[in-house]
Amino acid sequence: MNPANTSLITSLDLPGYLIGGAMLLLVMVFHGMVLLQIAKRYEVKTFLYLSEKKYSAVALCFYVSVFYLFLTHIAEIFIWGIALCSFNLISGLGQSILFSGSTYTAMGFMEDILPEGWKMLAVIIAFSGMFSFAWTASVMISMTKNFRQAYTKLHMRKLNISSDIIDRFE
Repeated sequence: MNPANTSLITSLDLPGYLIGGAMLLLVMVFHGMVLLQIAKRYEVKTFLYLSEKKYSAVALCFYVSVFYLFLTHIAEIFIWGIALCSFNLISGLGQSILFSGSTYTAMGFMEDILPEGWKMLAVIIAFSGMFSFAWTASVMISMTKNFRQAYTKLHMRKLNISSDIIDRFE
């Protein structure tokens, strides 16, 4: 390649778009697969707990599932950090993970330390975080139905409301 083509590629951040697009796809597929597993297990377990009238177990299952959702985001930050370090874009795995976390959460507490030609990658990492957080929020909203139902039934029981009425509540 001649210098004019190289500078055009660098100024357009084409390598950042290519690697970023591939990594975005990888992270979103990972996120979707893990979210599906967490939501599926939560739905099945809480359905059984509700039918067995184990209302406190539903709450515990909800909080454990939320913790797993948190760990999913941490894993995705690590995936981005490992990729940045593997492509020698940021030296040191710790710095790569810290930069990924700063960018993924869109907190931006770190300077952009990516080399020229790779600056757009930070924007793509931020998009992956925004998409992932939105997807996680929608899953958590759907999870609150069983949680709220168990919470209400537990308190109806504490108020000595008859079992017939509690069983009809949904």
